[in-house]
Amino acid sequence: MNAFTIGPLMFSSDRLAAVLAIATFLAGAELLARTVDRRFAGWTWRAAVAFFLAARLGHLIRHFDSFAAEPWRVLAIWQGGFMIPAGIAAVIIVTLLHLRRHPRLLLWTPVPAAAAAFMATLVIQLTAGVPPTPLPSGSYTSLGGGEIIPSALTGKPMVVNLWASWCPPCRREMPMMADVAAASEDAAFLFVNQGENENTVQSYLEREALTLDPVLLDSLGRFSRHYTTPGLPATLFVGADGRLRAVHMGEISREALLSGIRKLQN
Repeated sequence: MNAFTIGPLMFSSDRLAAVLAIATFLAGAELLARTVDRRFAGWTWRAAVAFFLAARLGHLIRHFDSFAAEPWRVLAIWQGGFMIPAGIAAVIIVTLLHLRRHPRLLLWTPVPAAAAAFMATLVIQLTAGVPPTPLPSGSYTSLGGGEIIPSALTGKPMVVNLWASWCPPCRREMPMMADVAAASEDAAFLFVNQGENENTVQSYLEREALTLDPVLLDSLGRFSRHYTTPGLPATLFVGADGRLRAVHMGEISREALLSGIRKLQN
């Protein structure tokens, strides 16, 4: 599974790769500052901040329409959303400006950058791919009383969202999920509540004025065990053959959800 838990914290593989890459870059640059030249200390943080801001800005511009509709998400960096090439370009510019009078020091700057890139690539490669797990067998009660057999829901790509009303990131992403589900013609949606009873789920949906269909009641958390998801929310991208293609752990952004649906068409 492409997620890691450290105590109460859960990291998707791309988030963990980013955290470790940044830590590797800062550590490598600090080593240069101590062993080669103290000027690297000032360069380190300028480069890191420039990368973060430029990569985020590049992502915002690329998905301008999405953020224009929900401007508060500009600050929702926990959802991810960074354009790596824009960040790299910013680091190059900051590096050239900061060390323009010391060209010999420029030769050292690729060292921490390469170490950071190696760390990120290593984490991504070690966690790439998910087992093509089929949809669960057995019958599940839907909200409203019907019975649904997930393994029979094949023939069209599907997005399966594992959620609970007590989960803050689940609540944050749910209005967007409902909106995309209502408008999507490329994938079916299945909302699988984990561990709550019908009254709790129904009360939550009515209180938040959310329309989700269908909602399965998985009081024993069988879906989570079936896919070995370590936490909530989890968004599963399932192919038309009913087999798992990708997993997004944690709160998902609109653009990441739409991108995942597009990939299901391939």
